[in-house]
Amino acid sequence: MSLSPRSVDGGLGQALVQVSLGDRDAFADLYRRASPRLFGICLRMLETRQEAEETLQDVFLTVWHKAGQFDPARGSAMTWLGTIARNRSLDRLRMRRGRHDEPIELDDDIVDTAPLAEDILAANDDARRVHHCLGTLEATDQRLIRTAFFDGASYSDLAERTARPLGTIKSRIRRALIRLKECLA
Repeated sequence: MSLSPRSVDGGLGQALVQVSLGDRDAFADLYRRASPRLFGICLRMLETRQEAEETLQDVFLTVWHKAGQFDPARGSAMTWLGTIARNRSLDRLRMRRGRHDEPIELDDDIVDTAPLAEDILAANDDARRVHHCLGTLEATDQRLIRTAFFDGASYSDLAERTARPLGTIKSRIRRALIRLKECLA
């Protein structure tokens, strides 16, 4: 028995389709169902409730304007929403730091793991798969991936924290992301 897209993502993908058509009721439903997880992502990254709440508002403003860009072939609705929450949180962290670091480069085919943090999306099947695949990495690579994607650290930050050359950090993260992609495929 195959699962329909609606059963896999709890109908969030369909709600996004309705939101892209300007359906305010679907938007309210999407907010009610997704905001606790998205708030968790923002709070974990930003650490203050006020900043997390403000960022969550930015997330849903983005969702209202860009819901039509959701592509279920590239990932689940919660993954897409979580990516927006992570990116908005990173933007706020960078503004707080008063500097503009280059974002961590990702291959378009590699799933962004931030919304799959084990304490936020533990019930989600994707989270279990990512958690399993992270566990197959070397401990150092696990720490680099978690710090980069869950804490929002840039390559430069990681090189400084670990006292390793920038090129080494970039290479390790790239290889770790390739291994994660292979494991998740």
